[in-house]
Amino acid sequence: MDAMGGDNAPESNILGAVAAVKELDVEIFLLGNKEIIEKKLDEIKYSKDKIKVIQCNEVIENEETPVKAVRTKRDSSLVVGLNMVKDRQADAFVSAGSTGAILAGGLFILGRIKGIDRPALTGVFPTKGKGSVLLDIGANADCKPKNLDQFGLMGSIYSKSILSVENPKVALVNIGSEAEKGSDLYKAAHELMKNNENYNFVGNIEARDIPDSEIDVIVCDGFTGNIILKTTEGVVSKMMGLIKSAILSDIQSKIAGLLLKKSLKNIKSSLDSEEQGGVLLLGINGILIKAHGSSSSKAIKNAIKQAKKFHDSQAVDKIIDYAQKM
Repeated sequence: MDAMGGDNAPESNILGAVAAVKELDVEIFLLGNKEIIEKKLDEIKYSKDKIKVIQCNEVIENEETPVKAVRTKRDSSLVVGLNMVKDRQADAFVSAGSTGAILAGGLFILGRIKGIDRPALTGVFPTKGKGSVLLDIGANADCKPKNLDQFGLMGSIYSKSILSVENPKVALVNIGSEAEKGSDLYKAAHELMKNNENYNFVGNIEARDIPDSEIDVIVCDGFTGNIILKTTEGVVSKMMGLIKSAILSDIQSKIAGLLLKKSLKNIKSSLDSEEQGGVLLLGINGILIKAHGSSSSKAIKNAIKQAKKFHDSQAVDKIIDYAQKM
């Protein structure tokens, strides 16, 4: 765990790690300023045999050039953590730090899986069923048809391994459901995905249909995926605000709000990004979870939970096996 990464570091990262060891069968290395971390740990009860602190003398800031920072700040919590995963001293790395540096570090330190041209940031979008795996959501603004085809494969493995979907339905985001719709990139990607027998491709899906769909894996380039994700976050936040304002508007609405409190809480929970904790960089030789920069301790705990689940599923090995066949 990168204790120094994120807007709420190190407190939320430390508290999240403590919560994780209480709930999960994990051991955690907290990387960063040892004096600051241990001072915070002394204020709370925690399993001393489950949490170890490793001194790192540098921190990569958000405003730094990612590639340069990763190459020059070798004693940063981010670089040290990724090297621990590379050297098999740790099974996964979680950070709420600089997205650019995390992506650069994942590529340069852990490296791509042989046969996978580009890794993809991968999250779970709330839909009708267990949720839809959405990738890419920000790692690759520009893609080739082959990249989208490989995203389909990796997303399918993720859905099987993490969400326990037996035969995941994979769809390609487009401006229409017809195969001939979209840019040259998406038309060529559709043809590749249609002919790939390694996963269950069911065609195109329009963005408006995503929330109400039963598609298990939704594929797009990182530019499109990031817009889908952030637009949805904005709409959900606005709608929850409007509902709250309506409930507090008069006495009758307040009474109705009390009656609906449990249902509204369940809706909020299903849309809460903190439940997922972070997004996974799929396609690299290791497990790397990028938590949101403003992550709370709850989000950090769930990011660690996601890392453990991915590790236990052996999904990285499954992607390696499939990539060798492509």
